[in-house]
Amino acid sequence: SKRLAWIRFDESRVPEYDMQLWGKLYPVEYRFKYPKAGEANSLVSVLIADASGAPDGVVQKLTVDTGTETDIYLPRIMWTKNANILSIRRLNRLQNKIDLLHAEATTGKTTVVLSETSPTYVDLELTDDLAYLADGKSFLWTSERSGYKHVYRYDLTGKLISPVTSGNFEVKDVLGVDAKTNAVYFTSAEVSPLERHLYRVGLDGKNKTRLTPEAGTFGINLSPDFTYYLQYHGSSATPQTVSVLQTIANKASKPVRVVESNQALKTRLKEYAIAPKRFFQFTTPEGTSLNGYMIRPIDFDSTKKYPVLMFVYGGPGSQQVLNNWEGRDFFWYQTLAQKGYIIACVDNRGTGSRGNAFRTVTYAQLGKYETLDQIEGAKYLGGLPYVDKSRIGIWGWSYGGYMSALCMTIGADYFKTGISVAPVTTWRFYDTIYTERYLKRPQDNASGYDDNSPLTHAAKLKGNYLLVHGTGDDNVHFQNSVAFEDALIKANKQFQSFYYPNRNHGIYGGNTRMHLYQMMTNFIEKNL
Repeated sequence: SKRLAWIRFDESRVPEYDMQLWGKLYPVEYRFKYPKAGEANSLVSVLIADASGAPDGVVQKLTVDTGTETDIYLPRIMWTKNANILSIRRLNRLQNKIDLLHAEATTGKTTVVLSETSPTYVDLELTDDLAYLADGKSFLWTSERSGYKHVYRYDLTGKLISPVTSGNFEVKDVLGVDAKTNAVYFTSAEVSPLERHLYRVGLDGKNKTRLTPEAGTFGINLSPDFTYYLQYHGSSATPQTVSVLQTIANKASKPVRVVESNQALKTRLKEYAIAPKRFFQFTTPEGTSLNGYMIRPIDFDSTKKYPVLMFVYGGPGSQQVLNNWEGRDFFWYQTLAQKGYIIACVDNRGTGSRGNAFRTVTYAQLGKYETLDQIEGAKYLGGLPYVDKSRIGIWGWSYGGYMSALCMTIGADYFKTGISVAPVTTWRFYDTIYTERYLKRPQDNASGYDDNSPLTHAAKLKGNYLLVHGTGDDNVHFQNSVAFEDALIKANKQFQSFYYPNRNHGIYGGNTRMHLYQMMTNFIEKNL
């Protein structure tokens, strides 16, 4: 094609946020556009240009007709197999309706091919598997209409041809469609929400085959012709191995060679006392089954009582309890385990890979059910014969920092010590597209914003609390920690705080990470 398409953002009406950057004689003012929940968004439009040029050298462009409503999102565009048809996804402001549009490149006229609505929200990322097939007549679309994310085949007018996958499990990613064999390759959590496996299925939904027989989590990178793929395989007990495999129609894949066995790392790890993840499940009084893992000291003695540090993230669609090989924090947890702590993590309601109902139960009241589940996790752990229930702590970063703040206030009777790194403390301070997806606008759902804000519950703090933030955080603004600190002071609550100058949401650079983790380790040893 000789046409270009792009999305234009008009930010002129979006409010600005100011931050100060320190280090010079006079602090530098850093100002940027940031639409907080309920505030004005950018005005978005889609344009198409004929890049082949015109006799006078002027490129002709046109604006696509995306409807009369302007307070919308146009988050994805892509060309179909027809060079004259552009595919556009359109979301309403509340993100509970998504439309798939087809636009004529020569006129800008659009047709609504497909629409889906939800009583809660449509997660845009769950539609990112949209694929136009080589036949030029159909496309694949992913939807949660059955309660789980699955793949469906439509013709170009939006008429359903057939489901491609089905069942009480989630498809995670559609990796591609082999036009030669009419086979769809995808990963899913069918074996377990804790694992990811590769499957192949016909476009007609028949002959589904699992291609990854071992336990664990698999990442896949298919070759363009679907003849080979790179397989990244790891588990909680085994560092990642990278292999090349060959696909064979209607049969299991054939191993070709191991690219990276990570044998040197495996050998090195034998020199250390590495404590494995141990997975567990428990059922809350509400009848909800929750997944978790724990790491126990390598010299664990079931007749002793151990303190527990829980790690939490807990945000919508996220997942921490996975049978995969962990990175940085796993080795910090090993250090803490060697110091005599049990590390534990529970995926609360609202997290991913367990279907729409489990994930969206938190809609319009972020923080409520997540906190209840983390409290139930603490109660479950405290009921184990080898756990000292008076010494349970919790820590988290970002959404996890928000969760640990709620657990230390609403759950003050169950948590002795807590750490919040870069937490949201009121969703009124966060951006439109994320926050309103789960909470609606504050104008329409004030109680949903305030009832589960740590600011509301500051007076309930009882335990040892450490609040950490980077002053240069342009994602979760430093404003969040300042507001929570102010609320704690007004409630006459003692706590500790530490702020990293000019550091962003990741709090890294130079000696920063080392300093942060040493500080948290010291705080845990002193207070838990």
